[in-house]
Amino acid sequence: MVTISVIGCGRIGRMHLRNIAGCGGARLGPICDPYAADIEGLARDYGVAAVESAEAIFLDSSVDAILVASATETHAAYIEAGVKAGKAVFCEKPIDLDLERVDACAAAIAGLGGVVQLGFNRRFDPGHRAAFEALRGGEVGALHQVVITSRDPEMPPRSYVESAGGLLRDMTIHDFDLARFFLGEEPEEVFAVGNALIDPELGEELGDFDTAMILLRCADGKQCCINNSRTAVYGYDQRVELLGERGMLVSGNRRAHEMRRFGGAETERGEPYLYFFIERYGEAFVAELEAFVGCVRDGARPEVGFEDGRRALVLAEAAYRSIKEGRLVRVDEIS
Repeated sequence: MVTISVIGCGRIGRMHLRNIAGCGGARLGPICDPYAADIEGLARDYGVAAVESAEAIFLDSSVDAILVASATETHAAYIEAGVKAGKAVFCEKPIDLDLERVDACAAAIAGLGGVVQLGFNRRFDPGHRAAFEALRGGEVGALHQVVITSRDPEMPPRSYVESAGGLLRDMTIHDFDLARFFLGEEPEEVFAVGNALIDPELGEELGDFDTAMILLRCADGKQCCINNSRTAVYGYDQRVELLGERGMLVSGNRRAHEMRRFGGAETERGEPYLYFFIERYGEAFVAELEAFVGCVRDGARPEVGFEDGRRALVLAEAAYRSIKEGRLVRVDEIS
């Protein structure tokens, strides 16, 4: 059994607590969140200890791994401390909002070994994974285009937007990772446009966007189009299209069930899409945890590791530069 402690017990941290408790190959260790008023009650519910500081977890010899679900600005420091303490680390995205801090973290853990996995859960979604396997199996021949649609059901609270680090580092970073996953090589050029169409006043005040489209191009000409919106009134819209020389693969949206209603006034009326990321990607969160546990147990390299997190952030920075300067940006200008 792999003992995993969770640092950060907010919304996503609590989901990870449930998943660890339900994972056959893992058990929950001490948990920590100095900002959660109910941390003691939460610990009692899971039959574990609540500690006041992350340092106590790093020093605990019974803990094999830590899962970092705390605020973004703490991620790099916890990765460094965890690796130096000999713990495997699973960290939610992003590593940090600043590329220099990410590079400093990489330098700090270089040569120390151990397992570091990033929380790019969408790679583990059953539909996305099936499309990936079909693509690699040659079902559509040579890949020409990837189209990723990612739209949230509603604008997040102002407090979240203020601290998230920008649409492309917060939301689109998942899509940058998916793009690299499906393309099978590194994009070399980026062109992006971004606007505040949903809340123009907030966008102008914070200098951020709520609507964006990004084009990526690889050295061999393969293309990827990512389109994002902070609000889709019809629900959480998560789709992937892979167009190849012999056909197309699609991983579509998810509903509670697929029953449709047909009547005189309308046809094919169905259930709404699963509401948001915890519901839509529930199976993916479980699968990424199981993959992490397997890596810790076997000493294997994670499928999605530290460098994947860095490269996704590099693409985000290239996209921001493209929007700012109104031009196509080569990725090597950033990295």
